[in-house]
Amino acid sequence: MKRIGRATIKQVASAAGVSTQTVSRVINDRPDVSRQTRERVKQVIDQLGYQPSAVARSLIRQRSYTLGVVTAGLKFIGPSRTLSGITSAAERAGYSLLLQELGRFNPEEMATVFQRLVSHQVDGVIWAVPEVGENLRWINDPSLDLGIPVVYLTIHSRKAINIVSIDNYLGGQLAMTHLIEQGYERIGHISGPLDWWEARERKAAWREGLKQAQLPYEEEYCVEGTWSSRSGAREIKRLIEQYPEMDAVFAANDQMALGVLQYACQSGIRIPDELGVVGFDDIPESEFFWPPLTTVQQDQNNLGEVAIEEIIKIIESEYDERDPVRPKAILLAPTLVARQSSMKGMGQEGGGAET
Repeated sequence: MKRIGRATIKQVASAAGVSTQTVSRVINDRPDVSRQTRERVKQVIDQLGYQPSAVARSLIRQRSYTLGVVTAGLKFIGPSRTLSGITSAAERAGYSLLLQELGRFNPEEMATVFQRLVSHQVDGVIWAVPEVGENLRWINDPSLDLGIPVVYLTIHSRKAINIVSIDNYLGGQLAMTHLIEQGYERIGHISGPLDWWEARERKAAWREGLKQAQLPYEEEYCVEGTWSSRSGAREIKRLIEQYPEMDAVFAANDQMALGVLQYACQSGIRIPDELGVVGFDDIPESEFFWPPLTTVQQDQNNLGEVAIEEIIKIIESEYDERDPVRPKAILLAPTLVARQSSMKGMGQEGGGAET
């Protein structure tokens, strides 16, 4: 039975017959404690219900065990999913988060943002703001010396900084390869807003996929949406007017693909026989669209978790005086989930297939 009331580290040490320093070593998972002693101390900690003080832990290790997170665009599915992954992984690792949400994608006073986080003594920062327009031009500013590790998410690769991103170009390739293998030959594209790096990567994969397969390509075979379902319905109408021969469309996210499906249903266009449709994201609702939507699955929750793992590796290497972690770019591979909206010959009465 666990003790009622808050136990102290001295009580744990006394009950286990060790010094408070040994208890501290066990709490901090230091290697210089024998297995028998470690097990005995952990047993006493469990019996007494001892909860190490976060303040004491910080003083012992001279760290805050707090990470700054800068984010924006939480109304969009991607950033909100990523933040969920960051939060759960940080909690498991014993870190608190200090969240700074930007009101827009093009912040100008980055020094102020980081100074606020540094003043709270965060051990590192995760920059989880999507790359939109010129909002990252400050990265190579030599005057902005942060003095703490930073991991950047959802940006294109740059030298000498730590990056974790989904491979959006590969995702676009998967979508195009699937459509071409299904026999579609006149494939249009509804891009996301092209000031977003992710949207440009997906469009580039569409363009190159057509060229490599020697299929028709013209710039007017692409229209630009805003990530919303409303823009998908609006832009598919415009795209069909510009490209009446089109037999398939790659939409840069699932919400715009939903608009495509609605417009097709209202216009009497049979999917997938007259128009194949592929989206991007694999939102939970996509398998319940009608017909169920083929889409590119990107695990943005995992993106946030990997970011936490990487920044903790960097922090630990600095505090334990190990060899520093060299800056690198990690690209997480998406996968294709094949469903009925792009499977020729299945019509709207058949089932779907997932890969």
